Amino acid sequence: CCPQLEGLCSFLQLSTCPEHLLVRFCGWLLALTPELSYTSAAVLAEQLFLRRVLSLTQTPSRHLMAALASFCSKYSQPFCQVLVAAVLREPGEGTEQTKLVCELVEECLEPDCVRLVLSQVLELPLSEKLLPVVQAVLGRQEVLPPELFDLLVLTLCRQAPAFATSLNYAKLVTAMLTMYQSQVS
Repeated sequence: CCPQLEGLCSFLQLSTCPEHLLVRFCGWLLALTPELSYTSAAVLAEQLFLRRVLSLTQTPSRHLMAALASFCSKYSQPFCQVLVAAVLREPGEGTEQTKLVCELVEECLEPDCVRLVLSQVLELPLSEKLLPVVQAVLGRQEVLPPELFDLLVLTLCRQAPAFATSLNYAKLVTAMLTMYQSQVS
């Protein structure tokens, strides 16, 4: 039903509806029984939020944050696969988008989705834009699976020369050594 759902979203102009109505719509989505399928939730995450988030030039409104948080509370896996992945892959600074992802990681995502975000970051070439996201993940102090932890350590070691003058990288390595000192040799 993806083409039909995309058509319905287009017909209802959900990608451009006022943000206060977006909050109400997300409230209705959370009340649906049975829950949306993964595919439907992914389509809605894209239709409702992707354009809004990618076009942010300033801090998101409280309405947009409320809508993101409510949607994310129930459909965090498809949300991360669609929206967070797109933000992470987006070239350029993306300061507001990065801040938004960090806030979602710190306050909204379940532990399994926090690990998913970290794995998404580690699939990309590390950049200044991605360092705060990794810092936010570490700030959650979640237990990382050994393979993900090893990949993080390996990535940080390999990228060290590229970030020789980066304050964000230094903060990240310090946090890593502090939080996971028993695992880092």
